[in-house]
Amino acid sequence: MPGTQPTDPIGDAFEAHRDRLRAVAYRVLGSHADAEDAVQEAWLRLSRQDTDTINNLGGWLTTVVGRISLDVLRSRGARPDISFDDHLPEFTVTLDDTPAPEELVALGDSVGLALLTVLDSLRPDERLAFVLHDVFAVPFAEIGTILGKSADATKMLASRARRKIQTAQQPASAGRQQRKVVQAFLAAAGEGRFEQLLKVLDPEVKFTVHTPNGTFVTLGATEVATRARVAGSAARGQAATVNGRPGVISWSEDGTPLSVLAFTVTDGHITEITALVDPAKLAPMDLPNPV
Repeated sequence: MPGTQPTDPIGDAFEAHRDRLRAVAYRVLGSHADAEDAVQEAWLRLSRQDTDTINNLGGWLTTVVGRISLDVLRSRGARPDISFDDHLPEFTVTLDDTPAPEELVALGDSVGLALLTVLDSLRPDERLAFVLHDVFAVPFAEIGTILGKSADATKMLASRARRKIQTAQQPASAGRQQRKVVQAFLAAAGEGRFEQLLKVLDPEVKFTVHTPNGTFVTLGATEVATRARVAGSAARGQAATVNGRPGVISWSEDGTPLSVLAFTVTDGHITEITALVDPAKLAPMDLPNPV
C-alpha cells in the first residue's frame, strides 16, 4: 500500500527483548553504561547473524549478553593496575526512615540493588551463574554453555555465590551498629578529635573523594584521620542508605545536592569511605530531596 512504512521484524523482535537484556547486563555488571554497551553489542551481533539459524531469539540474546558481560567482568580482573573502585560509582540513595522506591525492590528480597556491592565480591563466573539463574531463571545448562562448564558445575557456582550473598546479608541490628560507628566517625571528624577517629578507622582504610578536580585516594588510618575534616564538613546532612551501606547526603539551602558519602563498616571499624562532592556529577543523579 502506498505510504506504508517497511517493517523490520528482527529489529522489532530485538526491541521486545531490550528491557530484559538491559536488566540482565546491569545485574551482572553493576553499571548502567556498561549494560547499555553490552546490549548494543548484542544487537550488532544479531544484525550479522543468520536469524534463520536461531530457534529461540530470547535465549540466544540472553546467551550473547551473558558472554559479553562475562568478558567485561574478566577484563576488569585482568587489569589490576586499574582500580575500578576509584571510578565514580553509581549511587542508589534512599534517606533513612523513608520507604524505598520501586527500583530498590525490583529484584525481590533475595538480591536487590543494595547487594550490588556484594555481587562485586564474587568471581565473574559465580556472579554470572547466580544472576542468570536466581534472578532471571535461566537453566543451568544454558548458563553452562556461556561459561564452558557442565550444568552440574554451573549449579555449584550458583550455590557458592548464593552462600556468599546470604552470609553478607546482615540483620537489622548489624546495620544499626554500623550506623553508630559512622555517627561516631562523623562526630569526631566535625570536632577534630584525632584519637577518636583512629578508634573507628581500620588501619588500612581507603578514602576516595570524587571532586570537580578529579578523584583522590587516601590510604591508612592516620592519613584518613588527618583528612577527615573533608568528610566532616561534607557530611552535615541527613543519614541515608547508599548502595546498601550507611551514608549521608547533604544539600545547599536551595535544595541542590552538595555531597553524598558512603561507608563500609567491617567488624566495628570503617574500612572504606567514598565521597562525591562534585556538583556537576551530583546534578544528573536521581537523588532524594531534603525532608
